[in-house]
Formats: sequence, C-alpha cells, structure tokens
Amino acid sequence: MDDYPKISHHGGAAGVTGSCHRLQIAQDRALLIDCGLFQGQGADHLDSLEQHTVRFPVDDIQALVVTHVHIDHIGRLPYLLAAGYKGPILCSVPSARLLPLVIEDALKIGFTRDRALIERFLEEVESRLVAIDYKHWHTVLDDERHRIKVKLKRAGHILGSAYVEIDSLDKQTGQAQRTVFSGDLGAPHAPLLPAPKPPYRADVLVLESTYGDRRHEDRLHRRDRLKAAIDRALENGGTVIIPAFSIGRTQELLYELEGLIHRASDSRWSELEIIVDSPLAARFTEVYRELKPWWDAEAHNRLRSGRHPLSFDNLYTVDDHETHERTVDYLAESHRPAVVIAASGMASGGRVVNYLKRMLADQRHCVLFTGYQAHGTPGRNIQRYGPGGGWVELEGQRIEIRARVETVNGYSAHADQFDLLNFVRRMRQPPREVRLVHGDPQAQVALKRLLLEWAEGAGRPLQVFLGAEAHPKTLPIVTKDAI
Repeated sequence: MDDYPKISHHGGAAGVTGSCHRLQIAQDRALLIDCGLFQGQGADHLDSLEQHTVRFPVDDIQALVVTHVHIDHIGRLPYLLAAGYKGPILCSVPSARLLPLVIEDALKIGFTRDRALIERFLEEVESRLVAIDYKHWHTVLDDERHRIKVKLKRAGHILGSAYVEIDSLDKQTGQAQRTVFSGDLGAPHAPLLPAPKPPYRADVLVLESTYGDRRHEDRLHRRDRLKAAIDRALENGGTVIIPAFSIGRTQELLYELEGLIHRASDSRWSELEIIVDSPLAARFTEVYRELKPWWDAEAHNRLRSGRHPLSFDNLYTVDDHETHERTVDYLAESHRPAVVIAASGMASGGRVVNYLKRMLADQRHCVLFTGYQAHGTPGRNIQRYGPGGGWVELEGQRIEIRARVETVNGYSAHADQFDLLNFVRRMRQPPREVRLVHGDPQAQVALKRLLLEWAEGAGRPLQVFLGAEAHPKTLPIVTKDAI
C-alpha cells in the first residue's frame, strides 16, 4: 500500500517555466499548485492545443492553488478546465483581481478572439476564484478521512504573489504533514513589495531555484546602472528599450524611474519621456494603482508626500497599433531620448520586437534587460551575442546588433542564492527535505550544494532532491500534534 503524501510534477521541475506541482494527499485526493505554460527553448513543440492538453488526472484535485498570475504559472488554466477540472481556484486577494486580465490576454493570443467565447470562459473562471487573505488558514477539505488546510503568505515576487503552506491530516492514521511550496520568491527591497518572510516551519519544502547559482546587485547599484544607461541616452539622443513583463516588472520599473526623475539634478530628466507601449501593461498598471493597500511602506510614504509613483507627468502610454507604429518611427528617426518599456519580457513577441527591429542596428540606442532571459528566446540571444557585435533573428529577419546591450540583474523579481538559502535557514523549524524546482540544472546543483553545506555546519538532517528526479516522493511523516 502506498504511503502519502507524495509530490509529483507536471512542469517546472527541471526548468523555469510551466510550473505545475501535485501534492497527492491520498489515492483519490490531491492539490494542484499552479498550472503554467512552457516557454523558451524546448517549448516550441509544446506550442499547440494538442501538446498543451492536460493529460494528468484531474478528478482527484480538491483545489488549484495559484501562487501568482504570471503566465508560466497559470497559462494552462484553460486546458485544465477543458480537461474537466471542476474545483475552486485559490489565490490571494490581489491575484483574484489580476488573474482574469492575464487569462483574457492568453485566450486572445492562444485560443480565440471571439468576444462572446472569451466572456463565457472568464465568467467560468471568476465563478471558481476563491480569494484568500494572507496569513489566514483556509480549509479545503474536512471530512471523516482528511483535513486539508491552506495558508498564503507574501512572496514578494509580484503584487499578489504568495508562497503556500499546506497542512494535511489523515484522521484514520493520525499522520500529519506540513508542506510548503515557495512559488516564485522575490528579492528583498523590490519596489512596491514587502520582502518575503520565511514560514515558522516546514516538514518538506518545494523551493524555486531560478538564481540558485548567483547573487544580485544591491538596490543602490542597480539604480545607478539604470540611471547611467539613461544618462547615455540623453547624451546620444537614443532610446533605452526595456523588454518587460506587462505585470510586475513594468510597474516596478515605473516606480524606480519616478524616483530617479524626482531626485535628478539634470534638467533633461524632467523632459525625458517614459513610454509604456503595451495596452495590457497599461491595464495592469491601472489595477496596481487600485491595489494600493497591498503596496509596501516606502510606496505609501511616497503617496503621503504627494507623489504618484505609477502615474507621473513624464509617463505616456501607447494604446492603439497606429500610434505604436508612429512612435517606433519617430524614436528611430529622431534624436529625442526616451525610455520605452514594452512586452514581451524575453523579446519573444509583442510590441518590443518592432522597436528592436528598427533600433538594434543603431549604436545610439540601448537594450536594457532587467529580468531573466530563458534559453532559446530572442532576449537571451541578444544578451549573449549583442556585446560582441553579433546578430539575432526576429520574426524571420536577421538583425545586426550595434546598439548597446546591458543587463541589470538587481531588478530580478526572483530571490538570489543568498535569499533562497536564508528562506530555509531562517525558519524556526527548517525542513528535513527540500525539493528544488523552477531552475536550470546548474542553478539547482549549486543551490543543493550550498544547502547541504549549511545543514552539515548547523548539524541539521537534510535531504535535497533536484526537480529532475521527478519520481513521486513520499514525504516524511510527523504526528498530528505538530499541526
């Protein structure tokens, strides 16, 4: 007879996209944590309705728990519902506000532009949404056999992001278990967001490892590098192109740019245009403004002083496609410095591609990456080959790279190696098992080594498994007194 609970993965175990993890409580009872799309290298063969079809069992899933609303964590939701999933979708209060917008965009890109069909699907999704306040236990199931409770805590990745604590109790055997899924953890000092605080305890931890092999720049350094890139644009009459996710990174950059403009002594900064060329990003930014209660203390201090970090005089948005084309032409041909923030974050599509096609060959301009670039994406190729004067293929065209290419890692929305280690070692009762997911192999191996070194030095028993070791893992058992 099998022992429970068990963890298995339907994506995101050995890479950074497609996150989807199953906690099997019993043979006929499970929780699903995230259900995201695959992106980047190796995902092309998955980019179809047939390949994205959910093939894992859904009848036993008691609830889908969403850690945050990035597409690589919720993008397979339409496929999950098509596969017959009938249960609730649990998420934080801000995520419940943002999730329908993300899914609507995903439907338009990958499924249909039929407004009636989209509206019906969104009504179905919204009827399943259960918004949970941070730090409050939510009972998913409580019957004669099992009790399953879920708690969300701030993860500091994007607004609404959470890590998940799950308490499960088998009432027949008295076996109890606390399992924590980190989701995507943010870095300390992220704009707008409180830093994540680790849980009091965990028996097993499923931990992201995106930057398990590196450290980030500190906030002051990253801000100085952002300012330096823009100062060069002011001198050269060029455009700083920042590929950015419509949700999270765009709003954080606007927050940082408002601060730089506020403090600038150079009068040219007061005239510098900050252009958000993404209708979706503009919608998300509007919702972010509505979600002020979930901003951090520093952001609230700015508001109290009369500043508006997501709505300031230099900020312009581009809505329709005709205006977008005119903006691209104007910035490519004029010598007026500007900052353009546009999706997609990995330059694999969206309006940023048109800017890159027009401006990459001109050394006046700069492409500034502030987030992770997955293997196989145009963003990674520009990052890799641009500094050496190489080329990149965009929409079938070979584009020479003469523009400056810079990367500021300090703006990553992911915790770095030190932050991930702290998330584990600062628990009052650290886990006896850690399963590393959401990271490239080298990042997982480096973080595993560091965790084991810490455990040995601290005299704590610890097993660390890499996500690629994807066989279901039976978790250690504790008594129900521990819950």
